Amino acid sequence: MTSQFWAVVPAAGIGRRMEAAVPKQYLEVAGRTVLEHTLSALLDCDRLSRIIVVVAPEDPYWPALGFTHSRIDVGVGGVERCHSVLNGLRALPPDASPEDWVLVHDAARPCVSPEDIERLIARVIGVGGASGGLLGTPIGDTLKRVDHDGFVKDTVPRDGLWRALTPQMFRLKPLRDALDAACSAGKVPTDECQAMEWQGVPPPVMVEGASTNVKVTRGVDLHVVAQYLRHLPQ
Repeated sequence: MTSQFWAVVPAAGIGRRMEAAVPKQYLEVAGRTVLEHTLSALLDCDRLSRIIVVVAPEDPYWPALGFTHSRIDVGVGGVERCHSVLNGLRALPPDASPEDWVLVHDAARPCVSPEDIERLIARVIGVGGASGGLLGTPIGDTLKRVDHDGFVKDTVPRDGLWRALTPQMFRLKPLRDALDAACSAGKVPTDECQAMEWQGVPPPVMVEGASTNVKVTRGVDLHVVAQYLRHLPQ
């Protein structure tokens, strides 16, 4: 039986670092909200059977968008990202197989390209022995470790260091088990890959993605994202 591909988009965060009046996924950029751009990019990937958008309980912004599509369902978010992703996995349709693939993508990464998503899928399913995979970019900057007062302590070797992006892609059951184990233990992984690492599974494969796959975290990121989005084909 052929595996299906699903997507989960955790969109329940409040974006404290943005210091905005609304959560960052609902900020407008290039004529639409960040979340609308993100979902449109995922919908352009025909291999994704369904996308689960996980929003905060009683979120007033999502209904106001009126963003509907036959391939989109909605789940209810949790306290942390890992809880929201786990809830999204539980909201998948009954026909989702434990061996199906799930791609988890940040709601605040609106510039992901369908080509990068397809390359991630092709690479992961083409590599034997990998537990999954994720998009990333190699770090080219010199890295410094600083103390609590902001003074430089030393220079960190950057060889082999990559910046983790999303989507991150794993099989449904192992990912659900990893997140369930982390949440039950009171641990908060920063991404799905870390939750899988804690399970001791075979390492996932890193797939180089475009540096334009920016995550909106601070106000300046909106200006960068706007420039990218305005040059995308409509």
